[in-house]
Amino acid sequence: MREPDFPGWHGTTILGVAKGGEVVVAGDGQVSLGQTVIKAGARKVRRLAPGGQEIVAGFAGSTADAFALLERLEKKLEAAPGQLARAAVELAKDWRTDRYLQKLEAMLIVTDGRTLLVVTGAGDVLEPEGGVAAIGSGGMYALAAARALIDSDLPAEAVARRAMAIAAEICVYTNGNLVIERIGGGGG
Repeated sequence: MREPDFPGWHGTTILGVAKGGEVVVAGDGQVSLGQTVIKAGARKVRRLAPGGQEIVAGFAGSTADAFALLERLEKKLEAAPGQLARAAVELAKDWRTDRYLQKLEAMLIVTDGRTLLVVTGAGDVLEPEGGVAAIGSGGMYALAAARALIDSDLPAEAVARRAMAIAAEICVYTNGNLVIERIGGGGG
């Protein structure tokens, strides 16, 4: 995001952790404008059910932009049932080439319980190594903490909770009001 075009909204940490046959997506609840917390309990992780499929998505960036992208992702999933990676690639291609979509300021982490992906407006669809992905203002803090914890005996949700707590201690744009969605490796 170019600084002059971005109004100073910060405050999202989204973390995806795949471990032990399940995937957890966690998001904090803070939205800030400059140095002011505007909202402490925003819900940035959601369940989608396009065509009866179960998908969990977390977003960072503009809420309206993220919802526009999630709606498009749902349509892509309805056209390609059970093929999250294909739907994400199609969304990323549209996002990169469509003039309207190019202006959207958001990033997504999506999972169907088998695949964990990061989708960006640069046309990237990334499957993270090591089963950990993070986006947003505190994303790198949560990512580092989760990578340090992933080989422990902790289950995916405990890794996510601890990593998000560490991010909240370090990043002023991240709080401890978590929304966590879990989805099993078998799609449920």
